Amino acid sequence: MSPRARRWALGALLVLLVSLPVWASRYVVYLTIHILLLALNAAGFNLLFGYTGLLSFGQAGFYAVGAYTCARILLAWPSLLPGVLGGTVAATLSAVLLGYLSVRHTRIYFSMLTLAFGMMIFSLAWKWRAVTGGDDGLVGVPRAPLELWALTVPLPTVERYYVVVLVAVVAAVALLHRLVRSPLGLALQAVRDSEVRAEHVGLPVRRLRLLSFAVAGTCAGLAGSLLPALENTVTPPIAHWTASAEPVLAALLGGTQRFGGPLVGAFLLVVSKDVIVRFTVHWSLVLGAVVIALVLGFRGGVVSVVEPWLARPRPARRAVARAGEQAP
Repeated sequence: MSPRARRWALGALLVLLVSLPVWASRYVVYLTIHILLLALNAAGFNLLFGYTGLLSFGQAGFYAVGAYTCARILLAWPSLLPGVLGGTVAATLSAVLLGYLSVRHTRIYFSMLTLAFGMMIFSLAWKWRAVTGGDDGLVGVPRAPLELWALTVPLPTVERYYVVVLVAVVAAVALLHRLVRSPLGLALQAVRDSEVRAEHVGLPVRRLRLLSFAVAGTCAGLAGSLLPALENTVTPPIAHWTASAEPVLAALLGGTQRFGGPLVGAFLLVVSKDVIVRFTVHWSLVLGAVVIALVLGFRGGVVSVVEPWLARPRPARRAVARAGEQAP
């Protein structure tokens, strides 16, 4: 696909997303919000895994830190912006602290440390009843208005809140894309490809890993901070290790080392789950089989299969190229 065609496709997708509340049902809008939140979480995870080479099982912990912090702020001060910012900052600080302790390790040791952190957050959410509400969670979280200086935007409906989530996710994904395409993104890929060579050319490997880990935690925290106002409640299962598998599966389904892979994978994962739940109570078994089939059928992800097909030249262009080659 040419850059011009890619821009047109991206513009068409943005128009479709912006106009969604006009023509889609409320449930479709609600489902799309969950796709956007998972897409943001998976895109942050892919920066860590696909571009830096670190496999984390602790993304649900940062997601939960953002969600619980935002919920506590909204219950005390019903204003959306402070809640979202507070949740995102809390998740970022947690990621910096855990990253500082973890990035000196790699492979399975790093993964196990992040998994332990995620389960620690799950235990805190379950046991620290005074702060988290325990197994009941935090209920009655208001969908507070968005206050920007003198402007107050009420968000009484899911459709209005969808616009806020869309703007936040698109802005965050655009910043991630800019980071990946920058020299910093190239440095992260160098660390992924060969830590030894990266150190020999003078790259600060640990600092780069810590930065990537912090950005991934920030994305998860932002996604989690946007959840309480949508659901009006926050419960411990969002911090469970199985929740950390969702961004991993989304990245694998769409394709790692490709920026758009996790975004496509998030759509496939959420829609597949929604469809399967309608037909069987054993949806997790069926969903697992579907995910395994997709991962084995598309080793590099769905995007890796579609991308070469879109990049093929059109017949007319091939004819022109062939004629040029045959000309004396």
